[in-house]
Amino acid sequence: QVQLVESGGGLVQAGGSLRLSCAAFGTSFSINATGWYRQFPGRERVLVAGINSDGTIYYQGSVKGRFIISRDNVKNTLYLQMNSLKPEDTATYYCATWSKPYMAGRAASWGQGTQVTVSS
Repeated sequence: QVQLVESGGGLVQAGGSLRLSCAAFGTSFSINATGWYRQFPGRERVLVAGINSDGTIYYQGSVKGRFIISRDNVKNTLYLQMNSLKPEDTATYYCATWSKPYMAGRAASWGQGTQVTVSS
């Protein structure tokens, strides 16, 4: 059974930084694609950053140049470094993993979500 445990959300002022972490159990980030989604109230979850098993990375346009996704295969942990945060980044962020090496279709497993709030 796959379990993803997120941490690192919180309240930060605009222009600040936060780092989200996602520890995985029952799966391997070096084999399966992983990523971070975010969800605004009343909206669907949207992929903001992801890593395929071969290391290729995707960023949504609105976060490109500000967010950095990385993983530690030894610790089986995924990270999202968020810099130059804006109020419009305020959302619930979810860690996700696919049961395949590439981000294709819907993610198979989800974390519980962590709230990020950026004040202006």
